[in-house]
Amino acid sequence: MNTWLWAICLVSFGGFFGAISRFQLGSYMSRRFPSSIPYGTLTINLLGCFLLGLLMKYHSFDNWKLLIGTGFMGAFTTFSTLNLESVKQLRSGQWQAWMVYTMLSYTGGILLTFIGYYI
Repeated sequence: MNTWLWAICLVSFGGFFGAISRFQLGSYMSRRFPSSIPYGTLTINLLGCFLLGLLMKYHSFDNWKLLIGTGFMGAFTTFSTLNLESVKQLRSGQWQAWMVYTMLSYTGGILLTFIGYYI
């Protein structure tokens, strides 16, 4: 199979399962922990940071990086949703929730990527 076509198949397959996993976990977390802090997106993004760091450390094979790193994690984690939820918090005057969410997302994301990479 053509290398380029194989790469597209790996990313697509990983993305399919990443998007489904994100939807399921996000829905579960939103129902389980209703709050002004979007714990579903926070959990997904922090878990994704950790797992991506772990993947990059232990799997140097391009196929795994395409399938799990680009495909699954690309669809599982979401920077755009994090920012949309942050704007919604600010517009509704939830400054304290915004600060906690933003700090946990960015600081926690970098920290967990680092931990995943150095485990």
